[in-house]
Amino acid sequence: MWENRFRYVDELRKMGANVQVDGQVAVFEGVEKLSPAPLRASDLRAGAAMVVAALMADGTSEIEEIGHIERGYENIVEKLRGLGADIRRWSGCRCWNRPCN
Repeated sequence: MWENRFRYVDELRKMGANVQVDGQVAVFEGVEKLSPAPLRASDLRAGAAMVVAALMADGTSEIEEIGHIERGYENIVEKLRGLGADIRRWSGCRCWNRPCN
């Protein structure tokens, strides 16, 4: 098993997620709401989890290092927008929801 498998948990905790990791198991407990936060997608599945969490949060979250997500999920922004999601990618950079420096 990949030893850093749950490193994205800290990113979700920034949003208020209640997650406990015990060895090879992560336990998620529901919370009333998630808060927006700046996030970094460390891999494909982590990025997908952050996109879903950001869409559920009250406010705007920024996800950096989105290359993993874009390679794994073709046209994800367009597909999610087609479902009514308020999501966008800033042109010429590798992040969503803000201009890159």
